[in-house]
Amino acid sequence: MNNDTFLTYVQQENKVEPKDLMPDDYRKLLVRQISQHAHSEIVGMLPEANWITRAPSLRRKMALLAKIQDEAGHGLYLYAATETLGNGEVIADRDSTYNDMLAGKAKYSSIFNYPALSWADIGAIGWLVDGAAIMNQVMLMGNSYGPYSRAMVRICKEESFHQRQGYEILMTLCRGTKEQKQLAQDALNRFWWPALMMFGPNDDASPNSQKSMSYRIKRESNDSLRQRFVDVTVPQAEFLGLKIPDENLTWNEETQHYDFGELPWEEFMEVLKGNGPCNKKRLETKRKAQQENAWVKEAAIAYAEKIRK
Repeated sequence: MNNDTFLTYVQQENKVEPKDLMPDDYRKLLVRQISQHAHSEIVGMLPEANWITRAPSLRRKMALLAKIQDEAGHGLYLYAATETLGNGEVIADRDSTYNDMLAGKAKYSSIFNYPALSWADIGAIGWLVDGAAIMNQVMLMGNSYGPYSRAMVRICKEESFHQRQGYEILMTLCRGTKEQKQLAQDALNRFWWPALMMFGPNDDASPNSQKSMSYRIKRESNDSLRQRFVDVTVPQAEFLGLKIPDENLTWNEETQHYDFGELPWEEFMEVLKGNGPCNKKRLETKRKAQQENAWVKEAAIAYAEKIRK
């Protein structure tokens, strides 16, 4: 199948399955995107796991544990989807892609390089970070690669619950004392701009976005998704009685959208380079876990081989 025929095939909303013929750049683009998505789910467990022992009630502890387990499951689905793309020439096995992340060769979402400093930050992560993820991921349910598309159906259902869970945490704080509401405002101040940067660079500065859209992997541009997120989230903040930390945020009657300020792109690029507040800590934590728990994998492999015999 030549590239033009393949483009026509996917643009007619047909699904591509693992054994189908596909262009090398389509395969490589998917390996990059799905594996980085998987890395984000796994690294994204860390800022929340830090609050398990400090959750304010048993109910909150149980909900947070359940959410972190969901994120581990999401990573598993996505690594499994990535592995279906390996063909001898393209390496897509789980160990290789995960080790690329540990070595700093592969990226994960920039948002997880920021610390969760208070319990309110756990609410902000659920509301803003998972909310932004849903904006990205709902469109991915319709992407052209079958295993990725099907994995996203369950992931989106669970992410929607996570977003509501985070919003409910902040709603409880905003209905509490003055000090509790200030915690919620501080969390919004910390996570607003990093959440907007989750959608990636502006369209004119995103090298892979156009190709991804032509292959029907992505269905909408970064800027379009970011605008929709702002339009949905501002009324939610107003309901909570919180103020979005953007002096340029205004409703535009002509476009029927919110206008908002320029994102701190220099900060975004520094985080991508590995110079964010928690980049080194996140990778060190994952490398340490990989080393200390290697015996679990070895034992599982040995047991599987024993059963086969």
